[in-house]
Amino acid sequence: MAASCFNPFRLRKSNSRSMSSVPSSSRTQLDYESMNMERKRFDSLESWSMILDSENVENWETSKEDQEEWTADLSQLFIGNKFASGAHSRIYRGIYKQKAVAVKMVRIPTHKEETRALLEQQFKSEVALLSRLYHPNIVQFVAACKKPPVYCIITEYMSQGTLRMYLNKKEPYSLSTETILRLALDISRGMEYLHSQGVIHRDLKSNNLLLNDEMRVKVADFGTSCLETQSKETKGNMGTYRWMAPEMIKEKPYTRKVDVYSFGIVLWELTTALLPFQGMTPVQAAFAVADKDERPPLPASCQPALAHLIKRCWAANPSKRPDFSEIVSTLEKYDERFKEGLPPTLNSTIVGRNAILKRLKGCVSMSSSIPIYA
Repeated sequence: MAASCFNPFRLRKSNSRSMSSVPSSSRTQLDYESMNMERKRFDSLESWSMILDSENVENWETSKEDQEEWTADLSQLFIGNKFASGAHSRIYRGIYKQKAVAVKMVRIPTHKEETRALLEQQFKSEVALLSRLYHPNIVQFVAACKKPPVYCIITEYMSQGTLRMYLNKKEPYSLSTETILRLALDISRGMEYLHSQGVIHRDLKSNNLLLNDEMRVKVADFGTSCLETQSKETKGNMGTYRWMAPEMIKEKPYTRKVDVYSFGIVLWELTTALLPFQGMTPVQAAFAVADKDERPPLPASCQPALAHLIKRCWAANPSKRPDFSEIVSTLEKYDERFKEGLPPTLNSTIVGRNAILKRLKGCVSMSSSIPIYA
């Protein structure tokens, strides 16, 4: 069955001819035209036909000294149809060791040193993180292989695509409270685990959240992620403007709370099924958030308890945003009330330490000798 639906993954030898015989006056124009043709090929539906071939298997076999414990056995990999693409990558459905997988292939440009270095670093980071993460709400890493000009990462296949694709098919404000809570809990549990491992995602958004056959969500795409201990070493901003925290937009020091901000935007997406800052360009959205402290408008139909949580998550001050452990606990309480036939209420949220102390102080007589410490 695999042979009829999938093609073996192989690398074709380069057929480019020598440029030594080309006059120098024409070489610049030829280089320009070559780059243009390469860009067009890369953007076409058959963009990978030049590197996927059933011949020359030895060109893709990794030497023993380059092998890692996660190195893919390419003789067991079969490639099917493309179902997603990015600026430098294509994602294919595949079969690896007789199991359905997704194969992300990143094409490393040879003529842009800065882009090449960035993509190689993202590949290294994504594999290093994915290979050590094990959680029901984190996409499962299978294997990877690096062999310029193409690197590939193999993960479990998520049949229902991205959360953004799912929301695009829905009418605005049409998701039920039950569905919102189920999806939000999957995301927050995955992020709680990620933060417990000292990892900041830095690009949490609906396009990086995947759905399986059971419509459960898993966090994916760790190309821009980093260990929290490394966040101070990172220059520039990471992620996507529509979901990016203001401190990251401004290129200020940041913590794991940037993911909480992004989760607030995703939770808004679940309540509306709309694209955040629709009608604005990404740069306009970034300016609105960072300079005007604007946020997407909350609909009147949004449950007050969910609206309250969303506002806490996207607070301008990172210290006022809850941790994911608190977000999970709060959503679980909302879910419990919903299953009991009761609407989520603000009273079902986690009561802060200061609020507890304030209540205790009110219950203790002023003449009591029992000290209460704030």
